[in-house]
Amino acid sequence: MENLDRFDRDILDIVQRNCQLTAEAIAEEVGLSTSAVQRRVKRLREDGIIKAEIAVIDRKASGTPMVFIVGMEIERDNYDALAKFRVWAEKQDHVQQVYYVTGAVDLIAIVTARDVEHYDDIAAVIMAENPQIRRMHTNVALRDVKLGLFVPLADGNDRSR
Repeated sequence: MENLDRFDRDILDIVQRNCQLTAEAIAEEVGLSTSAVQRRVKRLREDGIIKAEIAVIDRKASGTPMVFIVGMEIERDNYDALAKFRVWAEKQDHVQQVYYVTGAVDLIAIVTARDVEHYDDIAAVIMAENPQIRRMHTNVALRDVKLGLFVPLADGNDRSR
């Protein structure tokens, strides 16, 4: 990220908010030519800075409106177990995010489901297919307060944002 200049950061800020904007619209906003924006976006994709361009679906409309925040304990200091779970979780659509964390649990997962019974089925599969998970602690999200994957980009002079 330190190799990004102001134009790259401005382009990334714009496409994070709306990836459907044309290169022409982005160019007008950042003060570059359309072809320069196209080259930069292509490079940002190739370099893996832009990981994906996706549509964000309303969970209620999708039929999986419930969100569960799941703390998981894995076998003590077992990095193989962590790697195995990561590979497994990548293939599970209901497991939306997984974080390796410090504290009382080792992993935090965000899981979506139709209802509590559906989550219970998903949790049973998690435990059955991942014997390295010793215990799960589940919190049910009652309401969305803020959702997003926007990544603020520091410009090198930014100390507090």
